[in-house]
Amino acid sequence: MGRTTRAAHAGRESTWRCEVLIPIARPFLSDEEIEAVTEVLRSGILARGPRVKEFEERFAECIGRKHAIATSSGTSALHISNLLMGISENSEVIIPPITFFATASTVLFCGGRPVFADVDPETYTLDPKSVKRRVTSRTRAILPVDLYGQTADYDAIQRIADKNDLKIVEDACQAHGAAFNGKMAGSFGDISSFSFYATKNITTGEGGIVLTDDDQIAERARLLREHGEETHYNHVLLGYNYRMMEISAAIGIVQLRKMDEIVRRRQENARMLTEELENVKGLETPITGKGRVHSFYQYIIRVNKESPVSREKLMEHLQKKGVGSRPSYPIPLYEQPVLKNLRIAGQCPEAERLLPQLLELPVHPHVVADDIQLIGKSIRECLRP
Repeated sequence: MGRTTRAAHAGRESTWRCEVLIPIARPFLSDEEIEAVTEVLRSGILARGPRVKEFEERFAECIGRKHAIATSSGTSALHISNLLMGISENSEVIIPPITFFATASTVLFCGGRPVFADVDPETYTLDPKSVKRRVTSRTRAILPVDLYGQTADYDAIQRIADKNDLKIVEDACQAHGAAFNGKMAGSFGDISSFSFYATKNITTGEGGIVLTDDDQIAERARLLREHGEETHYNHVLLGYNYRMMEISAAIGIVQLRKMDEIVRRRQENARMLTEELENVKGLETPITGKGRVHSFYQYIIRVNKESPVSREKLMEHLQKKGVGSRPSYPIPLYEQPVLKNLRIAGQCPEAERLLPQLLELPVHPHVVADDIQLIGKSIRECLRP
């Protein structure tokens, strides 16, 4: 992408700017999605139609998986994934503490127990060395999160899983378009899942998908998402109402065609923003791990102890300048009130050290070169000694 200015985006796309000049997130939608939804409404087929099947086939091909099973949300996809990997009462699943609530809640839905391993201080993804220390006789699976648009270290995690006969449940909900050692995010482990929530790199409004190469797992996933119904009114297992709607799939088909362009714009914005923020004292820009392609679902900076102002002061300054920003996750997941019984003092020191320093900045496709310059200038002004 060239150094586009805001003036070049005048007209229709400029109408989104409201209270904040540069919002932290905004879906990349156009008339194509509107027309696709209109076609579904005119067809009268809102569920169990051809668009869900088409979206599944196209997404599986894109990621390089044999099967894709579309669901109502990323959470439902994770729930099904854990169930299919045999997570049940007394099962332990190793997860990171820097992630969204559903990574833990879906383990609990199955009766399992989330066990927290620490994160790599550079990529913020699950640290394999910490994972090794968390494996017990009750461990059944490792659930890495491809965080902020960057995959975990699947070479190291796979070695741990193979040595201990563990399943890998890949949470790729934030990593559309990311890759590791030439393979797409979502292609790792025994099973994987994505979210298509409104802020994600590609969206269906709300939705998710389960991916696997195993025929039997795929068949059970289809049953689980649809009340365990093998044929009409013949229920062979206890399933759920986790279907994706035709409207969502229609949006997803259009979005999938745009995914490469969306990710390219995010990567270019991230590159320009990193250039703007080079050598700013007290601030660290994102690091892309070895062998990884970062798709920048979120652009995360660290406001470290050398900064002349706190993260909160920087956020206040950015708000005054019309720039959206927000803390990454406010606390380690095990500090959430409903999960405090899972807390062990000092279990994840890197996550506890890092989280108060992490801040998200906008790099979504509606951000243009003028915006990047404003973000950079505003941060440099605030952090100037």
